[in-house]
Amino acid sequence: MDELISRVATAAGIDADKAREAIAIILKFLNSAGDEQHMQQIFDALPGSSELVAAKEAEGKSGGLLGGLAGMMGGSMGNGMGAMAALNELTSAGLDMNEVQTVAKELVAAAKEKAGDETVDAVVGKIPGLSQIL
Repeated sequence: MDELISRVATAAGIDADKAREAIAIILKFLNSAGDEQHMQQIFDALPGSSELVAAKEAEGKSGGLLGGLAGMMGGSMGNGMGAMAALNELTSAGLDMNEVQTVAKELVAAAKEKAGDETVDAVVGKIPGLSQIL
């Protein structure tokens, strides 16, 4: 996981803590909106990623009002993490739109290298409009 965090931080020009937070937010969103089988393959290919998401999900559940609002924004998107809620969480973590896009692209590229294009494309393809951004 440290290698991925370093790669994302370097590509986006952000510090490691911000990169870790962004990766957790994006993986949490993909996990809630994507296909469970393919997401498990991604988690398996990116050691430490499932633990990162689990910690992020636990943080959201204890997030009081803000965590509840983020859940409501997600609507019926699985674990309550809609695209707008994820974007809001990323910008609240201090990322601008260019950094968000760079982090997402770098994370997807790394996932494709480790889990394969087909697996990642299956997850991304389930989320309307996401493939156009990436």
